[in-house]
Amino acid sequence: MKKSLTQRVTLSVIGILVALVFFFPTYWMFTTSLKTPGDVLSPKYDLIPTSATLSNFASALTKPGFVTYLGNSLIVTLGAVIAALVVGVLAAIPLARFRFRGRKGFLLLILMAQLAPLSALFIPMYLLMRDLGLLNTLPSLLLVYFATSLPFTVWMLYGFVNGIPYDLEEAAMIDGCSRTGAFRRVTLPLLGPGLVTTSVFSFITAWNEFLFALVFMRDQSKQTLPVWLSSFRTAFSVDWGGVMAASVVYAIPALVFFLIVQRKLVSGMTAGAVKG
Repeated sequence: MKKSLTQRVTLSVIGILVALVFFFPTYWMFTTSLKTPGDVLSPKYDLIPTSATLSNFASALTKPGFVTYLGNSLIVTLGAVIAALVVGVLAAIPLARFRFRGRKGFLLLILMAQLAPLSALFIPMYLLMRDLGLLNTLPSLLLVYFATSLPFTVWMLYGFVNGIPYDLEEAAMIDGCSRTGAFRRVTLPLLGPGLVTTSVFSFITAWNEFLFALVFMRDQSKQTLPVWLSSFRTAFSVDWGGVMAASVVYAIPALVFFLIVQRKLVSGMTAGAVKG
């Protein structure tokens, strides 16, 4: 049913207003990062800064440990995302293609693990890493991020594999492909949107995690960027300009990753619906 001009204008205005509400905190963070210390603490709410400075970015980027924390964050985040994707694909395909006893129960367990709050897993994870001797090591964070993102990855990829007709693989095998070759040539390319979608959500979850990185990593040289952001607060004051500038720098990797894969992300969210 075609909408009238009034309906289209109304929906457009509502959409713009909602977008502005979500965009405003980011805009405020960026403009504050460009203000001088006096302007940051001023009681005036200047939506457009009267003066701009890059000193906050200079102090943030030259703060001790930034490069080390950045490297640690990239290692544990990318490592967890790649491991979750590999294991997720290997788990989602048999769950979607094969019918075996206990399959529905296993899917229910995956859903329950996905819905479990991360804070509830903190003490068991800590005790496990302590017994394994992995505390204060980057592999402990990588394993935690991998474990927390795996249920979501398996559940999402299960829906994407379900949406790919098995007839396509059978046609490829009739044409001479082996089962592995049919998966590699037919199913895997069609899983592209699903892999992109799950990788984005897993990346954001691991990139923003703070509590495990703070407690597990006692050595400052092994901590991550979220912990680095908390270093701008001292017992006497908070460097708000530095915090905002550091937050802008901190958001850049996730923003760049999202912009690169945004087209695949939209198509992937549509293609991954599970049919009842």
